[in-house]
Amino acid sequence: MRKILIATDAWYPQVNGVVRTLTSVARVAVSLGTQIAFITPQEFHTIPLPTYPDIRLALPRPRAIESRIRAERPDFIHVATEGPIGHMVSRYCRRHGLSFTTSFHTRFPDYVSARAPIPQALVWAWLRRFHRRGAGVMAPTPHLASELLERGFHNVMLWPRGVDADLFRPARSGDLALRRPIFLTVGRVALEKNIEAFLSLDLPGTKVVVGDGPARADLERRFPDAIFLGARQGEELAQIYAAADVFVFPSKTDTFGLVLLEALASGVPVAAFPVAAPRDVIGDAAVGVLDWDLRRACLKALTLSRQACRSFALGMTWEASARCFLSHIARFL
Repeated sequence: MRKILIATDAWYPQVNGVVRTLTSVARVAVSLGTQIAFITPQEFHTIPLPTYPDIRLALPRPRAIESRIRAERPDFIHVATEGPIGHMVSRYCRRHGLSFTTSFHTRFPDYVSARAPIPQALVWAWLRRFHRRGAGVMAPTPHLASELLERGFHNVMLWPRGVDADLFRPARSGDLALRRPIFLTVGRVALEKNIEAFLSLDLPGTKVVVGDGPARADLERRFPDAIFLGARQGEELAQIYAAADVFVFPSKTDTFGLVLLEALASGVPVAAFPVAAPRDVIGDAAVGVLDWDLRRACLKALTLSRQACRSFALGMTWEASARCFLSHIARFL
């Protein structure tokens, strides 16, 4: 069986799109004749990030990285993130003449500029240099792939995402026992997710936030009428999705948004701004409303067919995503 080693600075206990994508693809890849192993922060000493205290940064030694790679003896290496682990694995590959690919998951220029007076051009230059060292960079959506090409990235390959439609599905017995309609958002509760834009809306029923993060305490204080359920996973999360009437996606910076597919697979229509991620995921399909007036989008989404949402999501599987990922890597073996 072929083995691929993925280097990632994002890993448990983080619960985000990067972690869910990598673990979902690894699970499916076994049935496609490929074993995927990981180098993760869990193996090394870590410190909390100053601006992300709930996220810890790995500090691996070069010799430890070298030992891990040699112990795994992979057929190919993929660098998933631009953190210390990603940089050290990239350096190892270059030093030993090994071809490797990378992937672009997070719009760091947007996140950095929201917190510090650092020009986005400098961050983009750093990212461009990092990814151009690999044989190719995988992007989750056509809009992002086009943007990366325009910004000087080389050999950009499309790597779409999927959803576990067996876990996330409608017609569950659970009920949140809240006043309807229920408007739900799921994700990391942080500045870049723009959750305040959702919570500020004048909407009927109840607003529900699932997730945790550095902005949670402040948002709970400022919006006491909203329900904050904290981080939820698995079956418990799936039941919350299915109990909602509309899924609200206020982020303007996400590169994809797996939560969009999870909501749609649960039969829940989407309300979002008409920005790249929801445009790429939803397009013109009658499963969501994209409008710069987010309140109007939320109210219109209440009229959409839940069955149409479910049917739409069934076309996006993790098997298709894994096949695409492995086909890109096969080009360099």
